[in-house]
Amino acid sequence: MSEVKLAAELRSEFGKGAARRIRRDNKVPGVLYGHGSDPVHVTLPGHDLLLALRTPNVLISLDIEGKNELAIPKAVQRDPLKGFLEHVDLLLVKRGEKVSVDIPVHTEGDLAPGAFLVEHVLNALPVEAEATHIPESVSVSIEGLSAGDSVLAKDITLPKGTTLTVEDDTVVLQVLAAQAEEPAAEGEGEGEEAAEA
Repeated sequence: MSEVKLAAELRSEFGKGAARRIRRDNKVPGVLYGHGSDPVHVTLPGHDLLLALRTPNVLISLDIEGKNELAIPKAVQRDPLKGFLEHVDLLLVKRGEKVSVDIPVHTEGDLAPGAFLVEHVLNALPVEAEATHIPESVSVSIEGLSAGDSVLAKDITLPKGTTLTVEDDTVVLQVLAAQAEEPAAEGEGEGEEAAEA
């Protein structure tokens, strides 16, 4: 797990106007909370934060005006059209502390020959892991699977120190037979409308 260092500034201005001014300076407003402490409002460097958030559950080492804190992203708000960061909520963590996170599920291998589709019932697997050792993702082999086969949470090999926070028999992936859409016959439906009139 990579650790990203970011310099943060405390902020005392709140509201839409203040947030717009912060974003105009290529920075992102954020809130740091957890461990029963009062929320700390911070301003983070926009580009560096954007790069850091490319890694799921990234561990961020914050230098808040000389004080160091560890945090993981809990909620990220993006502009729906342009995609830039609008706000971020960060959860305080300590080394050795266990945290609950969702880690992305990636598939490996090829399905059995035929027209089959993989349905991701869970795109991310809920797990508990040490804050400084959160896995970036888990890989699941779908080699040779066909319609009706599924992969359960208990079937996924997790890194050492990581445990599931869902039931063992939770379906993560399932394989479906591809359905070919039949073309509608001409004239179908027209007679029904006439009968209703």
